[in-house]
Amino acid sequence: MNMVPTDRGLRPTAPPASRWDLFLILCLLTCLGPLNIDLYLPGFPGIAHDFHAGQTSVQFSLTGALFGLAVGQLMVGPFSDAKGRKGPLMIAMGLFTLSSLLCAAAPGIGTFIMARFMQGLTAAAGLVLSRAIVRDLFSGVALARFFSRLMIINAVAPMVAPMIGGAILLAPSATWRTLFLFLAGVGLVASALSSVRLHETLDPARRGAHSTRASLGAFYSLFSDREFAGYALTVGLIHGGSFAYVAGTPFIYQGLYGVSPQVFSVLFGINGLAMVAGSWLVGRSSGPAQTARILRNAVLTITAASALITGLGLIRGPLAFLVIAIFLYMICIGVVLTSTFVLAIERQGHRAGSASALLGALPLFVGAVAAPLVGVSRASAVPMGLVLFLTCLMGLVCYFRFVWRETL
Repeated sequence: MNMVPTDRGLRPTAPPASRWDLFLILCLLTCLGPLNIDLYLPGFPGIAHDFHAGQTSVQFSLTGALFGLAVGQLMVGPFSDAKGRKGPLMIAMGLFTLSSLLCAAAPGIGTFIMARFMQGLTAAAGLVLSRAIVRDLFSGVALARFFSRLMIINAVAPMVAPMIGGAILLAPSATWRTLFLFLAGVGLVASALSSVRLHETLDPARRGAHSTRASLGAFYSLFSDREFAGYALTVGLIHGGSFAYVAGTPFIYQGLYGVSPQVFSVLFGINGLAMVAGSWLVGRSSGPAQTARILRNAVLTITAASALITGLGLIRGPLAFLVIAIFLYMICIGVVLTSTFVLAIERQGHRAGSASALLGALPLFVGAVAAPLVGVSRASAVPMGLVLFLTCLMGLVCYFRFVWRETL
C-alpha cells in the first residue's frame, strides 16, 4: 500500500477499504499471541490425562510458549528490519501452522512442550511484525490511534480465547487436540490473507544488514538511545510485573475471599475491560505531548495503586476495595502498554522491527521471574502486592530517570 506523508501521520493512496483490510489482518496477527497462550487452557485436564503427566509438566508447556514468544520477537524483529516484513511473516505463519499440527499429533509430553515452544517462537512474528508494520505506515496522531485499536484487540483476545477453547471442546468428539487443529487453521488463514492482501511496507532503501552481529548492534544502539531505553524499561518492568496479577488473583479471589469460579471469571473479565479503557484513552490523545502527559500520570497512578493493593493485602481488606484497586491498576497497564510503544517507536522507523521486539520481549522476561514469586505464601495477597509495587516503583524510577520531560 503506497502511503503519502501528512502532518498527522500517513495517508493511504489506496481506496479506503484497504485500510480496513490492513486493520483486520493486523488484528488477526496481533491475536496469535493471546490465542496461542489462552485458547488451550480449558484442555489442561485432558492433556494431563492423555499424557499421564502431572499438572506441573502441563504448565511447562505454557512456560515454553511464553519463552518462545519472547525469544521469537528478538529474532524476528532485526531479521525483518533487514529482509522486509512480508517475507519473514509468511515463513513464520507457515511454521506456526506446522508447529500447531505437531502439537495436535504429539505422542508425549516432551514432544508437546517442544512443539509449544515452536508455536510461541513463530507466533511472535505476528506480534512484532504487526507493530512494525503500523510504524512503517503511520506516525504522529495516526500512529497512536491505529495502535491503540490494535491494543484494544490485544486486551480483549485473552478474555475471549478460553471461551473459544471451551466452546470448541463442547463439540461432539472434540478433544484438546482439536484446539491445536483450530490454531493450525488460524495460521493458514493468516498466511492466505497476508499473501493476498498485505503489501510489503518496508522500502528496500530503509533496510539494514542482517547478521548476528548486526542484530546485537541494533539492540545495543537502541539501548544507547536514552529515551528509548527508558520507555523499554518502564513498560518491561510495569507490564512484566502484571504477570504476578495473572498468577495471583485466581488464588486470592477464590482461596482467600471464597468467590466462585464464575464470579472470578467476571472479575477477571472486568479487568480486561479496564485495559481496553486505558488503550482507548491513549488513542484519543491529540499528539505526542498529550500522550507523554497521559503516560506520566499513569506511571504515578499505577505505583500508588500497587501500594494500595499491597496495603490491602497486609490488612486483608474488603474484597470490593481490592477489586477497585486492581481495576485502577489495569487501566494504567493499558495506558502504559499503548503510550510507551507510540512514544518509543516514533523515531525508530529504520529499525522498527528491532524496537518492537525489545518492547514486546522485555515484559515477558520480567513476567517469567515475577509470576512464580506470588507463590511464596499461599495464605496472603501480600506477595502479589509486593511484586506489583516493586516492579511499578522500578518502572517509575526508570521513567523519571531516563524519559521524563516537563509537560505541564
